[in-house]
Amino acid sequence: MEPTGTEQQTEGGANTNTMATTKNSYFQNELQLRRERLVAATHTNAASNASLNKLLASVDAALARLHQGSFGFCETCHDTIEAERLLCDPLLRFCLDHLSEQDQRALERDLLLAAGIQRGLLPRENWSAQGWNAHIHYQPANVVSGDYCDLIESENGFLFLLGDVAGKGVAASMLMSHLHATFRSLAGRGLGLRAMVEHANRLFCESTLAGQYATMVVGYAWPDGRVGYVSAGHLPVLHLSGSGIAAKESTGVPFGMFCTTDFPVCQLQLSRGDKLFLYTDGLTEIFNSAGDEFGLRRVQALAAKHLNDDPKLLVSDCLHEMKGFSAVAKQNDDLTIMVLQRE
Repeated sequence: MEPTGTEQQTEGGANTNTMATTKNSYFQNELQLRRERLVAATHTNAASNASLNKLLASVDAALARLHQGSFGFCETCHDTIEAERLLCDPLLRFCLDHLSEQDQRALERDLLLAAGIQRGLLPRENWSAQGWNAHIHYQPANVVSGDYCDLIESENGFLFLLGDVAGKGVAASMLMSHLHATFRSLAGRGLGLRAMVEHANRLFCESTLAGQYATMVVGYAWPDGRVGYVSAGHLPVLHLSGSGIAAKESTGVPFGMFCTTDFPVCQLQLSRGDKLFLYTDGLTEIFNSAGDEFGLRRVQALAAKHLNDDPKLLVSDCLHEMKGFSAVAKQNDDLTIMVLQRE
């Protein structure tokens, strides 16, 4: 007997309902936690009771919207509020198009401040240490970015990290900052590369929602040219040497997919003058007027022209080729390129 009415449901519909239930459960828990903390604070901060009670009323109103089924919808146009904004602030009641002028100015100030903080977390554009040099290009599609890169020096070498958080905008940039803080904290604890990556993955997984993940390359380079690296679902790492290009595929799943997973460490030996070319999909996933993707083959062909050139020239030519290829005036995705060279 076929189900009828509300009982009929496609597999896709079931998945959608499951995701909606998961998100509602997340917001329910998050709001309830905030409510408990506010109630506790009102008992210990009598001088601030007026402002705390106002916040408590806002949380109660958001919980009521959850029960009524109107949570996450703009009160002016009844369209959905941007998901990344709602993740940052579950008390929001209006979409971007219907913010007051005062709220729009405040949001612009916050975004500019966040962009400045994020840029302050980046390594130097031209970097050198312990017989290595690097050139980095960082180009967000909007004010803030979900791309992540870092270089962390130690006594016997350095960590290099490049990643791409799923999504764009504020929520992705917050996760990028979370990864930065996590690896900076773990870097000084004397962990091996594999243990460090597994710790970082577990911390990231436990602090994010289902569906939030990041592809990552995490490596360690020694002054003698030895390199160990993990590629967690990321695009191939390109090893450029005098004999050509070797593309090193991913060695594991993206960060955040599973809290306990294995991340095998791969080993490389770079001779003097060899380079490692790392990049996010802002380089590969651009299209021309015919709908062709720039893709990995073009990236490899481009890199092959610069086997003996310095990193800065390689990055510069990448940007030139992208500009000539793309049919889109506005950048659609965050772009980060890191080229490491053994001097």
